[in-house]
This record gives sequence, structure tokens and C-alpha cells, in this order.
Amino acid sequence: MNQFENLKEEEAEEKKNVTDSESVNNNNNNRRKTVTPAPGEHPLQYNYTFWYSRRTPSRPANTQSYEQNIRQIGTVASVEQFWKFYSHLVRPGDLTGHSDFHLFKEGIKPMWEDEANKNGGKWIIRLRKGLASRFWENIILAMLGEQFMVGEEVCGVVVSIRFQEDILSIWNKTANDQVTTSRIRDTLRRVLNLPPNTIMEYKTHNDSLKDNSSFRNTKIAV
Repeated sequence: MNQFENLKEEEAEEKKNVTDSESVNNNNNNRRKTVTPAPGEHPLQYNYTFWYSRRTPSRPANTQSYEQNIRQIGTVASVEQFWKFYSHLVRPGDLTGHSDFHLFKEGIKPMWEDEANKNGGKWIIRLRKGLASRFWENIILAMLGEQFMVGEEVCGVVVSIRFQEDILSIWNKTANDQVTTSRIRDTLRRVLNLPPNTIMEYKTHNDSLKDNSSFRNTKIAV
């Protein structure tokens, strides 16, 4: 992970508090093209795509409305591309309302029904307000740095900004693989430096489809 930290320092001077519209527009225009590392860059093991979604809580959620509200904002293939893109994004803690940032492997939509997700689930960590930005950065660096050591099981991560709390979740492909889900849980505890008594919840995407909710009726695991 040293290469991430070194490049983060190099990019710090360019960091902005809002999304740079020109950068995002360029990514939108080019996102259908194959994204590859430039010469001399450090390639990631997988390409990753950033998504953003926002909805009005009073409106009933369904698959069609969710798909209309989610927006692909850019794909990265190298450490350098990641930091250049990430440095122009609003930090989760500065978002308002019912908003989500998603970072998923390229080709996987952050939707329960996606082929890569449909047999999987997610670990859920509920955060008090003020922690989302730091925890989001730590978990995505752990994912990009392949710290979870579960092969291709990890699909992506989501930070969900809500009025009373913020929620961090990591999605994996196979919900009934207890060895894998336990390793993801334990790695989360380590990389986020969670207190031993932190409550973590796991929910299958199949259950989410049944009750049309990402976070209700979750199974709690300590």
C-alpha cells in the first residue's frame, strides 16, 4: 500500500472539495472506451468504476427507479488514475440527503440483481455522523490493494449517507460461503481499526430483494 500513500501525498495539492466538472465530463465521454494504465503507471489488479446515486426518501424505491437514479461517473485502471479521479470527488461527509457513492469492479453494476451480485450479500457497518469520509477511504484502499485475500469474491463497496447515520457496506459474490464472509469481516475489523464490540451485520441480496431494502432486517454478527 506504500505506492498509494506516496501518490496520495503527490496529489494532495490538487485536492478539491467539489467534483471537478471538466474531469467528470471527460470520464463520462470516455467511459465506454477501454480504460488502461498509461505507460509507467501502476496497474490495479482490476479496473474499478465509481457510481453515484441520490433519491428522495419519501418516494418508494424499486429496481426501475433505482437504476434511473444511479449514475456512472468514471473508471480507473491504475493507482495514478485512481488518485487523480478521487482527489476531485466530494468527500462522503460533505454529501447531503439520501446519497450513495459506489466503487465496484468494472462490469458489475451496484445492483442486487446484477449477475455477479445476485447470489451474494454484504457486510454492513453503521457509523455515527462524521466518520464516513475516513472510513470510506480506508475501505476502498484496502479493496484496491487486494487486502481481503478472497480472490474474486469482493464486488465493490458502498458508502450511504443518511440523515441520522452513515452506512458502509462491502459486497461479495457468494453469501453462503462462510469462510469467505468471515475473512471479509475480520479484514474489515483490521483495516478500519474497529473496536471489538462493533456490531456488524450481514444481509444477502436475496433478502434485500424480498423486503426491497438494503439495510432493514439484517442478521447481526459481532
